[in-house]
Amino acid sequence: MTGGAWAALRWRMLAILCTGVVAVLATWFSATAILPALIVDWRLSPAQAAWMTNAVQVGFVVGAIGASLINLPDRVAMHRLMTASALLAALANSALLFTGPEGAIAARFLTGMALAGVYPPALKLMATWFVQGRGLALGFLIGALTLGSSLPHLARAMTSGLDWRAVVWATSASALIAALMFATLLREGPHPFGRATFDPRKALAVFSNRPLLLANIGYFGHMWELYAMWAWIVAFAAAAEAGLQSFPFGSASMFSFVVIASGVVGCLLGGWLSDRIGRCLTCAGMMLISGGCAALIGLFFDGPALVLGLLAVIWGITVVGDSAQFSAAVTELADSAFVGTALALQMGIGFALTVVAIWALPLFVGLIGGWQWAFLFLLPGPLIGTWAMLALRAHPEARRLAQGAR
Repeated sequence: MTGGAWAALRWRMLAILCTGVVAVLATWFSATAILPALIVDWRLSPAQAAWMTNAVQVGFVVGAIGASLINLPDRVAMHRLMTASALLAALANSALLFTGPEGAIAARFLTGMALAGVYPPALKLMATWFVQGRGLALGFLIGALTLGSSLPHLARAMTSGLDWRAVVWATSASALIAALMFATLLREGPHPFGRATFDPRKALAVFSNRPLLLANIGYFGHMWELYAMWAWIVAFAAAAEAGLQSFPFGSASMFSFVVIASGVVGCLLGGWLSDRIGRCLTCAGMMLISGGCAALIGLFFDGPALVLGLLAVIWGITVVGDSAQFSAAVTELADSAFVGTALALQMGIGFALTVVAIWALPLFVGLIGGWQWAFLFLLPGPLIGTWAMLALRAHPEARRLAQGAR
């Protein structure tokens, strides 16, 4: 196959993979988007309501860490693992239609485990197609994840007069379509990683390899902020909406969709910048801006609405704009035979932190008496992450990043 044909094929694979990831990741926040209706219909307690979101995070953590300990992403063909996992996500998500609160929480946990079999392998699979331009390619992929995560809010905003089950049906169907796409259209690229044999000690390299550790600390700081913001922006918006006559984008649900979906722009911008000025500078810059937004958004809780909406969109762009670049750094710094293991463990620990942040943020809200300054709680994440990425930039091994762009 000629070089031009390979180039065309890799962009085709990128499009297929991104479309599938959008479709299956719609199950991540499907219950969060319909939570107000579930609270009424199922009479959920505050603890049960929180677990409707957090159970997915915990399931993802268990699935990702479990997969990394047995090197699953490096021992099983990636498209097969992703197909089976997307099918499981569709089935677990649809269980919301047939169960009550306790069963729903268990189903959300299983959904999270299933998504751990889609997200890390998708990053590894994409890296087999891209060496040059890997940051931008992974930016497209994380942009797809971001768009998929925002879709339940859009579905809820557009079906506000319909039963909440319409959102569940739609997101379950999209995950099933993703499974069919992964099974029939995906293949590994011309730059494969080595095949691994079972070696649980390789997971410890995340802690013993200093450049890899710094990249992961950056990711952990980023994750402390990201999913808590995504999970609770709708609650912040609903509280702000109550005090504003004119609210940005019309409603709290549409506000949440626009803010989260704007991250697609950030992912593409972050990928483009990362391949040019370097992974470390891009990540540090994004985290400084997103941390600034977290600190300032409370100033505009009572308006002006235009400024509130603009600042929220800037935050939505920058809070996830660096996400792909931490994963790109792992593919460049880790042992090539255990890239999947390193990615899965990175994400497992990162998502474990999201569980704590999502659980603790509303407790902080209770302590300060409202949502206006809630997101100050997230500031330590981007600050620590910025320090880690600047420290990595000074390390000699950073020359391996982005073909020398640190």
